Amino acid sequence: MEPYILPAILSIVGIIAGFTLAKLLEKKSASQLMLDAKKTASSLLKEAKMEAENMKKEKILQAKEKFIELKSEHEKDILSRDKKMMDTEKRIRDKESQVSNELAQNKKINTQLEKQIEDYQEKKKHIEKHESDLDRLHKRQIEQLEVISSLSAEAAKEQLVASLKGEAKTEAMAFIQSSMEEAKLTAQQEAKKVIINTIQRIGTEEAIENCVSVFNLEGDDVKGRIIGREGRNIRAIEAATGVEIIVDDTPEAIILSCFDSVRREIARLSLHKLVTDGRIHPARIEEVVKKTTKQIEDEIIEVGKRTVIDLGIHGLHPELIKAVGRMKYRSSYGQNLLHHSREVARLCGIMAAELGLNAKLAKRAGLLHDIGKVPESETETPHALLGMQWAEKYGEKPEVCNAIGAHHDEIEMTNLLSPIVQVCDAISGARPGARRQVLDSYIKRLKDLEDIAVAFKGVEKAYAIQAGRELRVIVESEEVSDDRAAQLSFEISQKIQTDMTYPGQVKVTVIRETRAVNIAR
Repeated sequence: MEPYILPAILSIVGIIAGFTLAKLLEKKSASQLMLDAKKTASSLLKEAKMEAENMKKEKILQAKEKFIELKSEHEKDILSRDKKMMDTEKRIRDKESQVSNELAQNKKINTQLEKQIEDYQEKKKHIEKHESDLDRLHKRQIEQLEVISSLSAEAAKEQLVASLKGEAKTEAMAFIQSSMEEAKLTAQQEAKKVIINTIQRIGTEEAIENCVSVFNLEGDDVKGRIIGREGRNIRAIEAATGVEIIVDDTPEAIILSCFDSVRREIARLSLHKLVTDGRIHPARIEEVVKKTTKQIEDEIIEVGKRTVIDLGIHGLHPELIKAVGRMKYRSSYGQNLLHHSREVARLCGIMAAELGLNAKLAKRAGLLHDIGKVPESETETPHALLGMQWAEKYGEKPEVCNAIGAHHDEIEMTNLLSPIVQVCDAISGARPGARRQVLDSYIKRLKDLEDIAVAFKGVEKAYAIQAGRELRVIVESEEVSDDRAAQLSFEISQKIQTDMTYPGQVKVTVIRETRAVNIAR
């Protein structure tokens, strides 16, 4: 067994020797690593110290630069303050010098003033002495005049005052007469200017039809359906609407006749719905007429609202808005009442603005002046008074109420809006094309105008001109004097106003002339 033991021992010894050598080598390597780490740490620490030193130097340098900069700014600030202080001191010195000069000048002026006061006192004493001398002389002269004229001073004064009073009174009367004539001339010119400017700024509306409406049909066969069996449909329509329906030989058309344009419009719209629907019988007619009546009432309110908005009128009572809307379906002498009222409102607004009055209040009065013409039920009250009562009832201002009630002179005018509304109403109604009348009634009215004038004593001829807005009367110069001519013009105008009904106003001109004719042969 011995040969195997020795190699084993050698192997073990070799292993131990190798392990020991490995440990030695590992320890040596660890020592080398530690040495290298110490060297690296020392190098890093040295670099860090150097970098910190550089940063410290850099910061110190920056701080020095900042200090130098602040020091420079501080020095500049100190220099600026020193300069301001020097300027202020200079101004103070200048002020002191100026004050010293002013004090010296004031002292000089005071000296001169004292000297002038002394001179004034001396002159005053001298003047008082002269006045006393003059008073003595004046008394002496008065005494001498009294002895010469045998009149006392008081009596002479009374005679002089009486004479001066008479002259002053005459001159004052002449001045007053001249001033009144000039004022009348100026007032007429200004009034004409205001009226002309107002009329020129308003677009006119023409007259519209007011008694009949034409309902167009697609064919004549529809006429039979409208008439119905034994005329029951047409009778039902007439009974429901209060409109006369005229069916004649006019092709593709029937005529609706009624003085009330609201009822005529209800009939027209109802017929349009019935013809379009095709069902025409009494029950259907009544149903359609009721719906159309409600539609027209809503449209009336809408028209009233749109009108007051267009005119810039606010705060109007709903009942008055409804009355304004109803004016769309009312006419006066062929002139649509709503168009007329809108026109009067615009005219009133412009004229009030020209005269420096409340234009909005004038517009309000102009729009409402004829609301008494559209009552829901018949009444005997004149439309101006009825409109005034409505305006008072629904809270309108007293100026507006008076303008409505006084525009036809039923009541007295109490403010400047009333004559403006009256004038604008006449302008809108009297202009050419505004109103339309039947030819026969138009001719009769002109003939009546001429007959009224001819009936007066001394009238030779009478002519109605300007579409009945002016009546020219020619009188006999032997029977009518100038004073009588003026009186005759007034009497004729009053007779026309009492006996006739007419739109607008009628101007009566009386002409009297004397002619001397000779023939040279």
